[in-house]
Amino acid sequence: MGITYQINHTPRHQQIHAPTPFGLNRRSTKTRRQGSKPTTLSQRPHYTQTVEVRISETLPRHKAAVQVVVVANMGRLRSSPVNKLFAWVRRQSMKVKIFLAVTSVICPLVALKLLIKDHNHFFIASEAVHFLGIMVLIYKLTTQKTCSGLSLKSQELTAIFLAVRLCCSFFMEGDIHTVLDFATLVSTLWVIYMIRFKLKSTYIAELDNMPIYYLVVPCAILAVISHPYTYHALIYRILWAFCVYLESVAVLPQLRMMQNAKMIEPFTAHYVFALGVARFLSCANWIIQVYDTSGKYLFVLGGGYLWVAMVLLSEIVQTFILADFCYYYVKSVIMNGQLLVTMPLPV
Repeated sequence: MGITYQINHTPRHQQIHAPTPFGLNRRSTKTRRQGSKPTTLSQRPHYTQTVEVRISETLPRHKAAVQVVVVANMGRLRSSPVNKLFAWVRRQSMKVKIFLAVTSVICPLVALKLLIKDHNHFFIASEAVHFLGIMVLIYKLTTQKTCSGLSLKSQELTAIFLAVRLCCSFFMEGDIHTVLDFATLVSTLWVIYMIRFKLKSTYIAELDNMPIYYLVVPCAILAVISHPYTYHALIYRILWAFCVYLESVAVLPQLRMMQNAKMIEPFTAHYVFALGVARFLSCANWIIQVYDTSGKYLFVLGGGYLWVAMVLLSEIVQTFILADFCYYYVKSVIMNGQLLVTMPLPV
């Protein structure tokens, strides 16, 4: 349940008053002069702020909280070219929308294929973007002193698959990927420490209610059934498969928490969007390599047909899990100019 107000940065004699609920201060710091006429919607200035007051319906009554969200809208957003483009797309038929969606996916893939020659750079870029996403969370925790909106379980799952992958990397690769995994793991462990101890009072456990074993156990079973067939020891091959499968679903508790909260905190949104970009780069690498080898890549990598298919399926699943969020993120931030992303999340 929410009530939205528009605070217009206009001259004092033109400001509007709105009723303030829940016993909050009813008078603004800037009041309208007596005898002046309030502005109409057509007289709304170019710079507005949307103040959204929400009541958390998912918390118990004794823990009910009022969340006040301020969203800044800059410029003439409704008449911007991006808004006009989105409005034009909404008026098109379903076939045209599907064509545009496919085109919007193919064009970045073609651009990446032309710009990046070494396929290994896709994985490096993906891991680097993931690390930058963690840095965004660290900035949030250190500056705002709150972990609201963050899923501890997603961070714990991330730490698990990073630790397993780092262990395998020491024996199977030992290259730049190992360094990036180590940096990301250390950063993730620091985030977990802050949520569990330093900022525990701001963590809402009631909203982070997806059991971890629902994800870990199936991934472990699947890793035993399907893993790469290489010259490495069996235990490392199974562990490698486990971290691949777990990585594809590690973000689910975070998305579930955002669904329960009915709102998305800005830095958390930036972090999840970074995960989406990282997954797109990783998935793009697979698609481009399959295209370059005319499909032979699916039958030679790792020496196991089922393993290669499962890896590709894991990449596609994780990409589609995050694709819906990334769509609303881009639509909300770029089209509406909002600093806080509030969007309809899939159930």
